[in-house]
Amino acid sequence: MSDSIILGIESSCDDTSAAIIKGNCILSNIAANQAIHKEYGGVVPELASRAHQQNIIPVVEKSLTKANIQQNAISAIGFTRGPGLLGSLLVGTSFAKSLAMSLNVPLIEVNHLQAHILAHFIDDANPMPPKFPFLCLTVSGGHTMIVLVKDYFDMEIIGKTIDDAAGEAFDKIGKIFDLDYPAGPIIDRLAKEGNPNAFTFNKPRMENYDYSFSGIKTSVLYFIQKEVKKNPDFIKENLNDLCASVQRTIIEILMAKLEKAAQELNVKEVAIAGGVSANSALRTAMQDNHEKLGWNIYIPKFEYTTDNAAMIAMVAQLKFERGEFTDMRISATAKYDL
Repeated sequence: MSDSIILGIESSCDDTSAAIIKGNCILSNIAANQAIHKEYGGVVPELASRAHQQNIIPVVEKSLTKANIQQNAISAIGFTRGPGLLGSLLVGTSFAKSLAMSLNVPLIEVNHLQAHILAHFIDDANPMPPKFPFLCLTVSGGHTMIVLVKDYFDMEIIGKTIDDAAGEAFDKIGKIFDLDYPAGPIIDRLAKEGNPNAFTFNKPRMENYDYSFSGIKTSVLYFIQKEVKKNPDFIKENLNDLCASVQRTIIEILMAKLEKAAQELNVKEVAIAGGVSANSALRTAMQDNHEKLGWNIYIPKFEYTTDNAAMIAMVAQLKFERGEFTDMRISATAKYDL
């Protein structure tokens, strides 16, 4: 790994983040969250892009200060080009271009999904990075997919959701339970106090390694409507058990396909990435398969699971070493395949 110093900028959704990386060691990783979306039960794109405009300069300044790095020491600037909310991405892209031009350093575009996966190669993400080829269950509010990672930039999506992402299912079910947004971490916390076998919800029958999460959401909704008619306090009286049962079902759906892929492709190196990889039940299920199936498992540090600029900086560092720079005419893109 070279000693180049790279500034990474992430603005794909509602977190404005900036990080400094030297080699594959993170010197700073700063994020500004947008609490305003809680009021609306989900991210409002217009409000998100406005908040990015307010946050981006202070966040970048703070990341430089924390890393004790002067602007003129930066070797290149990496930024999230997509996928994500277009307005949010435009703020990060425009800022990265302007700063790269003013400092006369190369610009490096980064795919947000690749970054989640390659976060595993940050120095302190794992005790050891995964060995190629490995499977990575990439699971967040916007994406759920199983990726076969053959090399840093040779990735193949072998299974993905045909409707809702797993994180989206947690949030929508949380709304049914009248929980705040984002509901995933709240469900995880409440599930620890509940019985995961208290209630049974539908699991989809999907071909190959694909997922579907709209069915469990509908199953929960109909079940709740039926029970609340009988007892208006049903949710309040059974909240912990409901959360535990929902969480168990979603994690079982995720793990069944991952286990199938690992077995059929004969891969023992298995990783998780994305916001839902912070879920305690998913981490426990991975640990169980380490013991039961002999997997070598890779679970990233919490700070590298949610949207963060450290993972963007990591990919930019890998591209910098390969001389893969981006033309200044580049534009952000809401849809961006692996």
